[in-house]
Amino acid sequence: MTEQADIPDGFEPVPTGLGFTDMLQPFYRCIDEGGIRFGLRVGEQHVNLMGICHGGVLLTLADVAAGTAVSHARGQMGGNPTVNLSLDFINSGKRGEWLQAELSEITLKRRFGFCNGLISSERGIVARFNGTFYLPGHEGMWQGERRPDATGIADG
Repeated sequence: MTEQADIPDGFEPVPTGLGFTDMLQPFYRCIDEGGIRFGLRVGEQHVNLMGICHGGVLLTLADVAAGTAVSHARGQMGGNPTVNLSLDFINSGKRGEWLQAELSEITLKRRFGFCNGLISSERGIVARFNGTFYLPGHEGMWQGERRPDATGIADG
């Protein structure tokens, strides 16, 4: 289990029970004036047979960070389906390393949000990503009566 002391200042655990992102646990976020950042310390559950962080973990980390950043820039939370997400693998994430996804640019248009960012470790850039998200003009669909508030935590 990852100790909170191993996590950079300002990061808090992402709640569980949010669907597929539970696969990244333990998983952390920091939303402040510096932007939106998500991170995790690479554990056994995150590695592939080669002992490095699985590409699916990196893609999911990028998708969550990008989608959340677009929603936050829009002033709303959730319900922005991913239209496209591309990721270039530059280096590996190793067991025990802190990986952090951070956005460098977000552009909002009428119905689409565009963004790009990096996933990095102490050793440098692990991956770069670009995403396009659909911005629906309706409330969207939520499981049950749960709709995330501005922090991404479901109401109720």
